[in-house]
Amino acid sequence: MKLLSAGALLLLASSGAASAQSVDTARDRASILAMQGEYTVDFAFDETVLLKPGYERAPAMRSGGNEVVIVVEDSPQRIVLQHLLVDGKSGHVTKHWRQDWVYEAATRFEFSAEQTWVVRTIPAAVNKGAWTQCVYEVSDAPRYCGTGRWSYANNVPTWTSDLSWRPLPRREYTRRSDYNALVVINRHTLTPGGWTHEQFNTKVQRNADGRQVEIAREFGFNDYLKTSEVDFSPARNYWSATAGFWAQVRQRWEGWLGRASGVHLKTQLDGMAMIIPLFEQAEAVQGGAAVDEAKIDTVFARFVEPASIK
Repeated sequence: MKLLSAGALLLLASSGAASAQSVDTARDRASILAMQGEYTVDFAFDETVLLKPGYERAPAMRSGGNEVVIVVEDSPQRIVLQHLLVDGKSGHVTKHWRQDWVYEAATRFEFSAEQTWVVRTIPAAVNKGAWTQCVYEVSDAPRYCGTGRWSYANNVPTWTSDLSWRPLPRREYTRRSDYNALVVINRHTLTPGGWTHEQFNTKVQRNADGRQVEIAREFGFNDYLKTSEVDFSPARNYWSATAGFWAQVRQRWEGWLGRASGVHLKTQLDGMAMIIPLFEQAEAVQGGAAVDEAKIDTVFARFVEPASIK
C-alpha cells in the first residue's frame, strides 16, 4: 500500500512562509550545534483532536531518560548529531536516534509505504535558504525528513519543518494497528536550559484503495534539559570505540539512499532483524575486535533492497 504522492505538494505548501524569512547560515549552524551536550530528557505525547467517529482518546504517554548528543560531522553545509542513551544506575549505553542537517539539500527521502522510503527532489522554492533535517533509526535506517528555515523572532532560535510523512513511532507500533502512518510538522527551539522538540502529529490509516482516514491529532513534547548530575562517560567511551564501525554502517545507508528508487526494508516494523546483528557487531568492536565490513555487507544484503516506484 502506498501513500498518496503528495510530497512535492506538501513541500510547496510551506514555501511561502519560508521565503519571507531572512537567512543567516552562521547563526543557523550555531543553533544546530547548540543541541550537542548532556541532558535529562522528558518525552510526552498527548492525543488532542479526535477525528474518526467512535474513536476514543488513547492514554497520554510519558517517559524519560539521560541522553548525550555528540557531533559526528561538522562542515559548512552539513551537521550530523548522534544521540546516545545512558542508564543512570547501570551505566548501560544504547545508541539512540541520529539527526542530519543539510543546508539547501537537493533531495530527501520520504516514507511512502510500509518499510519503504523513496528519494524525492526538494523544490527550489522550498530549498532556498532552508535546512533539511533527516532522522534515522538506531540502526541508522531512515525514518523521516523535514525541510524548513530557522527563525530568530524575539531572539528565540526556532526551526519549523514542513509537513512530511513518517512511520509509526516505536512507542506505538507494538500496541496499535488502527493506523499505519503519521503526517507531521516538527519544531526545534533553543531554550535557556537546553532545547525542545515539538511534534504536531496526525495519525492516518492508509488503505489499499488509496483512501486515507485521519484518526486523531497528537502533540509530542520532548524537553532536553542540560545536566551535570549524570555520568555520561560510558556513552562517550562507547562512541569513541565504535564510531568507525557506525561510520561504515552510515556509508552503506548513504549509498542506498543516494539511489533514485530509495529503499525497502525486508524486516518487521520493529527493525530488530537489522538492529540486533549491527548492535552485536558494535559490541564486539567495543571489545577490541576489528570492524568486519563483510559482516556489515551481509546484513544489508539480507534486509535491504531497492524500493519499487509506481
